[in-house]
This record gives sequence, C-alpha cells and structure tokens, in this order.
Amino acid sequence: MAPTVRHTVVDSPYEPLTLVAVDGVLSRVHMTGQRHRPPEGTFGEPDPRPFGEAIRQLDAYFAGELTEFDLPLHLVGTDFQLRVWAELRRIPYGETRTYGELAELLGSPGASRAVGLANGKNPVSVIVPCHRVIGAGGGLTGYGGGLDRKQRLLAFESGTAEPAALF
Repeated sequence: MAPTVRHTVVDSPYEPLTLVAVDGVLSRVHMTGQRHRPPEGTFGEPDPRPFGEAIRQLDAYFAGELTEFDLPLHLVGTDFQLRVWAELRRIPYGETRTYGELAELLGSPGASRAVGLANGKNPVSVIVPCHRVIGAGGGLTGYGGGLDRKQRLLAFESGTAEPAALF
C-alpha cells in the first residue's frame, strides 16, 4: 500500500513553512525558495490534522520558549545522511559545530565535505538544526534556506535578535 502524504503551510518569521507528513509522521519542513525543495506535487493533499504537535512546537520555538524539538520524524536518506541528521539534532540550542567537528563525531575525520552535502539535503529544516553548522574558520557557509536566514536563526538562538527581527 502506498504511503499517505499530507501537507500544510504555516506562518513563521521566515515566511511560510511547508510541513509534509508521511503516514501521519513529519518528514519534511521546507522554506519558501529553499534549495533542494522538491516539487509541490510531492507534498500530497493539504490536511493540517497530522501537524498539531509540530505546529505547537514550532510556535514555541519562534516565541523563544522551546530550545529542543521532541517530534517523531520520518526521514528518508542514505545511512550516512541519517547519521549526519541525527548528529545535527544533538547540537544544543544556541551553539554551533563545524563540518569538520561533525565529521570527527561521526568517526570520519576526512569527511567534512560529505557532511556538508548531507547537511544541505536535510529535509526537516529548523527542527533538524542544520543552521547550527558553520565553516572551519567560524564563517557562515551554505544553507538551503539562504545565508541571511541562517544568520538570523543563529542570532535568534544566541539571544542577539528577537523573533520579530527575523524578517
């Protein structure tokens, strides 16, 4: 039997976010204009019902009341991508890691480029915090939602910007 795919669109300080669920479990969060955003035909029928808890947690995050998401996720990727995405979820709110540090943590010290590619394919932006990964020299590099959004998310999490200042 084919999986049931549903989506909804919610407001955020980063423009609308499209949430996609497979069989009722969150599988993707896309920003408008995001790199690697799949065609909208893959989002399934509009239906807000599977997303109540995800929306509640996103609202709390953007209100500065939530620092760690606790949601079941249905992630599809290679074994390496899944390992990278799991490691991203371990980066604490308000902190960053470099691609090289993540490669070390994954036991593949020479794989910082591969970590970067997997990071860029993260299907659940914000919730799986790929914005918390920076370049070796501390500079902002690559973000599917755009470097401006990455900078604003990091400023928000560090306490140097209010949610309303994210636009």
